[in-house]
Amino acid sequence: MVAYTCFICGKKVSEELRGKRIRCPYCGSKVLYKSRNATTRVKAI
Repeated sequence: MVAYTCFICGKKVSEELRGKRIRCPYCGSKVLYKSRNATTRVKAI
């Protein structure tokens, strides 16, 4: 399951809540982005 975050209100929006529309169900914003995990840095040799 992919979790999206609303750019305007900052609330997490699951795929079930989002449905077929590309809008935040809380504030109606059209700007959603996928939340990323923490990045890991690898030291080059």
